Amino acid sequence: MTRTALLISGGGSNMVALARDMTGDHPARPALVLSNVPQAGGLLKASALRIPTAVVDHRDYADRAGFEAALQAELEAARIEFVCLAGFMRILTPAFTDQWRGRMLNIHPSLLPKYKGLHTHARAIEAGDTEHGASVHAVTSELDGGPVLGQARITIRPDDTPQTLAARLLPLEHRLYPAVLRQILAGDGTRIEIDARD
Repeated sequence: MTRTALLISGGGSNMVALARDMTGDHPARPALVLSNVPQAGGLLKASALRIPTAVVDHRDYADRAGFEAALQAELEAARIEFVCLAGFMRILTPAFTDQWRGRMLNIHPSLLPKYKGLHTHARAIEAGDTEHGASVHAVTSELDGGPVLGQARITIRPDDTPQTLAARLLPLEHRLYPAVLRQILAGDGTRIEIDARD
């Protein structure tokens, strides 16, 4: 079984979806939930799922190098082999991502390569797009720039707000991310597409 860490900064809904899928014949098990925010709601959810937790508060470090060294130490202590970023809201440096190249995934709430970074739902609406979605990608040194391994698509409705769009997209994220992780760890790089457009 591949010992997998789930990195979070908030409520951890994608973390929960991933962890609940990692049972039975799944090639991975959740070995650590790590947050950079001590009060992150996902830590309580991880404890309820009996997954070990750790906190590395980025505010305790003078620079990214120190923060990432502490992150790496926690991952090594838990003998982590694979990392899933699940709402982890810190930009990681190339020095860190290069250590995990080929062994780290992220989920991003847009149809990459569109709308890297923040406020993706609002940006898609403001651009007049007719569809929106989420992407799971391999993590590289480029922000939200690694190869896309799966996408889920929804229609942007005329009355959508960033909040309604996010709410409709989230259940698809919870389907997409576990499906991609399971497939990648089984050695299958076929891109997954979930089309939930109206």
